[in-house]
Order: sequence, then structure tokens, then C-alpha cells
Amino acid sequence: MTPGTKFGHHEIIAPLGAGGMGEVYRARDTRLDRDVAIKVLPARLAQDAERLARFEREAKVLAALNHPNIAQIYGLEEGALIMELVEGSNLAGPLDRQTAVHYARQIADALEAAHEKGIVHRDLKPANIMITPAGVVKVLDFGLAAITAPSSQSTADAANSPTLTMAATQAGVILGTAAYMSPEQAAGKPVDRRADIWAFGVVLWEMLTGRQLFSGETVSHTLADVLKGEIDLGRLPRDTPPALRTLVKRCLDRDVRKRLRDIGEARVALEDGAAAEAPPPSAGRPIAWMAAAAVATLVAFAVSFVHFRETPPAAPVIRSFLPPPEGTVYHIGPGLGRAGVAALSPDGSRIAFAARSGDGKTALWVRPLDGLSGQPLAGTEGAIHPFWSPDSRYIGFFAGGKLKKIDASGGPAFSLCDALQPRGGSWSREGVIVFTPNAIGLHRVSASGGASTPLPNGAADGESKGRFPWFLPDGRHFLFTAGDEAGGGRTRLSIRVGSIGPRAGGPSKPLIEENSNAVYAQGYLLYLREDNLMAQPFDTASLTMTGEPVPVAEDIRSVGLNRRGVFSVSGNGLLVYQTGAGAGPGTLTWFDRSGKPVGTLGDPGSYGRPHLSPDRKTLAVDMQDPATTKWDLWMFDVDRQIRSRFTFLSQPPREGSRGPSASSAAIWSPDGKTVVFDASGSLNQRAANGSGPEALVYRGDRSVTPTSWSPDGRFILFNAPGDVRDPNAREAIWVLPMAPEHEGAERKPFRFLPKGVNDVDGQFSPDGRFVAYQSYESGRNEVSVASFNGREGDPAGRWRISVTGGGASRWRQDGKEIFFGSAGGVLMAAEVFIKGDSLQVGVVKPLFGPVGGAGRGYEVSADGQRFLMPTLAQRPDIAPLTLVQNWVHLVTPTAVR
Repeated sequence: MTPGTKFGHHEIIAPLGAGGMGEVYRARDTRLDRDVAIKVLPARLAQDAERLARFEREAKVLAALNHPNIAQIYGLEEGALIMELVEGSNLAGPLDRQTAVHYARQIADALEAAHEKGIVHRDLKPANIMITPAGVVKVLDFGLAAITAPSSQSTADAANSPTLTMAATQAGVILGTAAYMSPEQAAGKPVDRRADIWAFGVVLWEMLTGRQLFSGETVSHTLADVLKGEIDLGRLPRDTPPALRTLVKRCLDRDVRKRLRDIGEARVALEDGAAAEAPPPSAGRPIAWMAAAAVATLVAFAVSFVHFRETPPAAPVIRSFLPPPEGTVYHIGPGLGRAGVAALSPDGSRIAFAARSGDGKTALWVRPLDGLSGQPLAGTEGAIHPFWSPDSRYIGFFAGGKLKKIDASGGPAFSLCDALQPRGGSWSREGVIVFTPNAIGLHRVSASGGASTPLPNGAADGESKGRFPWFLPDGRHFLFTAGDEAGGGRTRLSIRVGSIGPRAGGPSKPLIEENSNAVYAQGYLLYLREDNLMAQPFDTASLTMTGEPVPVAEDIRSVGLNRRGVFSVSGNGLLVYQTGAGAGPGTLTWFDRSGKPVGTLGDPGSYGRPHLSPDRKTLAVDMQDPATTKWDLWMFDVDRQIRSRFTFLSQPPREGSRGPSASSAAIWSPDGKTVVFDASGSLNQRAANGSGPEALVYRGDRSVTPTSWSPDGRFILFNAPGDVRDPNAREAIWVLPMAPEHEGAERKPFRFLPKGVNDVDGQFSPDGRFVAYQSYESGRNEVSVASFNGREGDPAGRWRISVTGGGASRWRQDGKEIFFGSAGGVLMAAEVFIKGDSLQVGVVKPLFGPVGGAGRGYEVSADGQRFLMPTLAQRPDIAPLTLVQNWVHLVTPTAVR
């Protein structure tokens, strides 16, 4: 079936895969407004009575199972299964031991639930196991499952085993997948649930080693390997604990009488800590172990106070570097997502940080500071802004629009409450978490979860509400950052003190006027002043500064316009930070579809949000003044490589003027003669050639960002808050009429998607009949398209473009492709076919990346063959973290450097 095909009340979106038991499609349930998976028998098998019977049995089997680790079935109609659509990726190794055990426990739990109902899967393999972005295992495809015969029935009767049927034997086919079959299944003998236990052992082996246990040139060779091949436990990783080796061995015993008899035993063994033990060092590699021990001794010495609390006050200041895990880079900076900062545990024993692997995926890692390596935490994919519980047991973080927590030693992640666009959190010793769900302000929630409640702290209307909270030792007061408009589009931010005590909601206490987050440790507040990390004495009793600030480190990296510094402290003398503030100017670089640089535009500088004119001859782009750090809108002549300033935010306001405009985004009129841009919370327009004054187009109550101008010139799309009463309605797409009949009159915008969920970045199609946009409707940011008719109300049609996360969409000029950035920062291209009032999605494929440029805006050439992106001269996220022991001595006269 092709995209757009109607199947009952379902509409096919795209094919997902095919196998011997059916073809699977992604579809949209138009009644319940959700995406599903539809499994349909191939046409060549539709008339096979045996296949149809087996297909109906699959529906009944799945309907009998209701388990969080088994994909659900929603219905059976017209020869097709309507099933739960499981987002994620297939299970693949090698995995670190902790993750492998975590996944294995869930697989065992799913099989145990099936076995208790007399159901044997019979085709367990990595291709039938999906891992969701939250780290949840989903076992798929019980298409070969069989209801086991009652014990009174002869198990020797081949008719009781559908492994081999007459038709299958005649066709030379053995049901199942050769490499994961049990020996008895491969030999055509009757099977029971111990066949699943064998397959479980094979899958566990593959998770630990990253290699298939049985393989051969042909199916026959593979089956022979299954029946007779050596199973060498010595091929398991050297650090595999004995208990885990024993479990694998018992699952892979060819004698079914000796094989593990119940998958529940495997689950219990895994839950009882099969991954916790560590084998003794191998005598065959003493040099490697001696070298590792020597390095471990040095690291342990650098953090010796963790174990020896008697460290004298005059202990030396010791600095060391913490490189990212092998094959990853620290992911702390800007991009399509923002991973937040590294966080030291309060007891100083561990550090949590986000790292990005080569495939662009990010996750939280935890590293013990007396060890040599860290471990990723399953279920933390895409996590940002980690913070610790006061007892150093749990880590709070944000992912998938939720505030979550996870045990720092591993296990499932638990959602606490909604947080669509968070700005940090902090956990009090009283079990209260203060956090910022979005730019609207501070909230509080119990560490056990529940609905969050607003926590006003004296920020007035028009101010940037609180963000980056940090609890003080009393557990009632906390630091946070807020700001107000200083006039002329300039924002003045200050570090303040708020409270969750009896006076919560009263006026907050300003401490320091700085655009930075702040933390407290050992009598000092630490914060950024420009790129320097400062420490200033602070009295927690009177909540006042008691001395002058002293620099602790320089060239500290900060993230975002709100300048969250990449630094953290523990309660007992550790400081960690990342350098990289002086990364140097970047460039506006052209890339081809393979990601190869093919040219640059203009001189090096700090750029953001490029927008090409309709004729592609002029570029409007934000550019930062290095002297003032303010941003202005500049115009580039693309052919002549000449630039000219368009706004003057970085210059002092003229006497008597209302101040310069704060330009953060610009869009072009269809004729290329006018530019509309963000001007301090309003939309202003000016002639593109720079002549004449600015003119007000629309004055917003809060921040507004123009994103697209319709080809007929009649409408503008812009981002603005959807509902100031809803703390999770961060932004919405608004439509502003620009037709001549509105000239000189008050223009009244309306929401593009009345029922949208955090929808932003609307982009008109070249013909103006569709809008591509980013929405959180599915529970994560995805790119979709909706029809547009210029009137308020629900659009006539909507179509999903991305399926595993995305944003920053752009159309090719002929309307046949939509480009967007994936959740991992990879630039994607989706074919689209417009037929009348409908749109069909074709092939969606990656082009190149991951790239940071897409998160700072990008432009596309008319033919879709080149992409203009702001790039950085360096990649500061590859810099190691600097760990400082006894940092407080850097700010005292007795410091030993």
C-alpha cells in the first residue's frame, strides 16, 4: 500500500518493513487521532488458509497479553492487525553490562507474562525487540507463537508443534529465524517455553558481545551450528560477572532437561544483581591491570577527600581533566536540543553529564570520580539539565516534555510532571523540587511526582521569570536568575534569592546584577562575570553578600542567550567546569547534500538565523557585535560578498529616540522589498534596502518571532505564547493578516492551530496552501504539515513528516521536499507529493550531520542542493571537563596553586 491509501478509518503514512508473516505500515487512526502499526498479509499469501488461520491466532494471542513490555494489539479488521506503533530502534549490541542487564530484565518479564498464559513466542530475536527512546523494551511479533498443549496431551505428536507443518516442510521452510532457534526447534521436534529461554540466552549473548552466537554461509550451515557448534563462554567480555556467565550457560544448554526451566528464574537472577559482581583480574594480562591500577590510584588521589574527610584546610589545589567517554563528546551546548550542564553529586563521589555518540544520540552518563570510566543511564535519551537529590542517590532531568528522575545506579526513569521547555531544577532536602518548566516561571513539585504549582517570587510583569534554581543549605531558600527590560530592547538580569517557606511568593531578594546562573558551596556564591567564574562570600543566615568577588577560573563556557555557565560544585570541595568561551568566530558556510563544505559567505563572526531573499541574492542574518555582545540584523549581498548593518541594537540610542530595536529574526516579503523583524517584543517592518524609518506592524504583549510570509503577501506567521494562563503552553503559531484591507487598521492575529500543543516555526509552502511546523502533540517535538486557508479554525488536513523527533523545517522552492533537523541534529530530507488538497509523504532520508548549525537557523538554495549554516570555528563540546579539588583555597590567602 502506498502513502495516502485509506484502510478503513486508517490512512497509510509509510511502510515500516516486511517479513514472512506480513507487511507492516505506519498509519494514522483518524477516529482516535493517533499513529498505529498495521500488519497485513502479503497478497500472495492472502488465499492460504493455513496462513490466515495463523494470522488470526496471532491476533488472539496478542489480545490475551496486556503487559508494558509487549506491544499491544488494538484490533483485527479486513485481514490486518491494528497494533501499537512502537517508536524507537531495534535492540543491538554490544551494550555496557548495566544496560544489557536492564534490557534483559524487561525481556524476561515480557516472556514470563506470555508463558504464564501458555504462550510461547518461538521467534525471539533482536529484530523483534524494540527499545523506545525512554529505554523501555517492547517485544514484538508473536506471529509464530503457539498455545502450548495441555500436559495430558502427547508432546511427541508433531501435530502439537507448528514449528513444522506439512505445507512448510514441502516448501523447505522452517518457521522461526535460524540463528535464534533452539536445537529442538531446529531439529523439528516439539517445543515448549524452554525454546524461548534458549533464544533469550542467544539474545543476551549478543547484547553483551555485539556478535551473533550462531552464523553460517547458508541457513543449513547456521542450523548445523545451532545443533552442534561450540558455545565458548570465554568469548563473553572479560568483566562479565560469574553469576551472569552462569545464567547465559544455563539458558544455552542443549539438553532441555538441564536448561533453565522457567524464564522467571532468569528475571530473579538479574534482579538479584547478576551485573553487580566483578570477576578478579585475569592473570594473563598483569601489565594492563597494573597500568589501570596506577591510573586509578592517581585519580583516587585527586579526589581522596571523598574517602578521607580529615583533609586539612591547607590541602593543595589539584586540577585534573575528565575526558568524555570513548567514542562520544560532551553534549552541553547549543544545537537542535540543549543538554544542559554537568552536575557533581552533593557528596562529591560522582558526576552526571550528557554525552553524544557518533550517531548523534545523547544520553546521561554517570562517572564515579574514584573510577576510570562511566556508564550511560538507559531511559535518559535526549536528557537535559541534570541535577542531584540531596542524598546523591537520584538524578533529576528533563526529557520528552517531562521532569523525570532516575536512580543514579540505573533502573527505570520515572516521570514526575510536565515540563515542555525547561530551564533547570533543584532538589531540596525536604523532598521538594523547584524547577522552570518554561519561560513563564518557577514551579514546585514533590520529588514523588504529581501536579506542579507555580511559585511566584517577585518577578514583575514583563520580566523574564525565574530560571536555574539552586537550593541553599537550609532547604527553604534558593538562588535563581530573573530579569527585566532595561529599555531599548536590552535585558538586565540579576541573581536573586527566593523561598518555598511561609513567605513564598513574596518579593525576591536581588543579590547580583549578572546574566548568569549561580550556585552556593562552602560560604561562596559562584557565578559568571563575562567569561570568568567568580566566587563571592555569602552569608546564608542574612542572605547577603559579605565580601568582594574573586576570580576562580577564566574562559568558562556558557550555554544560550541566558548564559548558563558550564560549572558545578559539590558540598565538600569539588568544582568542575568546561572551558571554551573563546571558541573564536564562526562562518556562514555552504554545504552540499553530503555535508561537504562548498563555500563561505562574508567574514568570520558570530551568526544566527539566516534568511535568504526570494531571489536568493540577499541574506538577512543576525550578527553579534564582539565588543558589546549585542545582536544586530545585517544584510549580505550574496554575489558581491558585501555586508551592511540593518539595525543598530549595539549602538547607544539617539537622544529623544525610543531606543534601538532588538532584532532576533527577520522574514522577507514575497517581492523582496520589505523585511519584518522582531523589535523588542513587537513586529516592525522596513524597506529591505535600508531606506526610510521602521514601521510598527504588530505590538505583542510578550516576545514574538516572525517565521514566514505567505507567497501572496496576505499573511505572516509568528511565534508567541499560546496562553499565558497555561504554564505548559510555551508557544504557538499565530497568523497576522497583512492584506491591503488591513493597512492602517489594527491587525488582529489568530492562532493557526487552535488545538495545537507547543507548535512553533511555521513555514509556508511555496504555493501557500500548506504550513510545515514543529509540534509537541505526540509527546516530543516532531515536524508536521497542515493545510492553510487563511481562516481561523482547525485545518482541513494534517500530515506527520518526522517520526523520531525533529524541528527547523524548510521547504524546497518547488515544494517537492521538506528539510528538517532530526532530534540528534542530523539534517533530513523528506519527499512530499501534493495532490489537490492532500499531501503524501515519500522517502525520508538523512543527508548529513549531526550539525549544530541547524539549531541556529539555516537556509536552502532554490534547488535544494546546498544549505547555508552558521558554523563555529571550534567545537568546544570536545573540550574535557576540568575537575578542581579544594577550589576554595583559590580565593583565600593561603591558597596553594
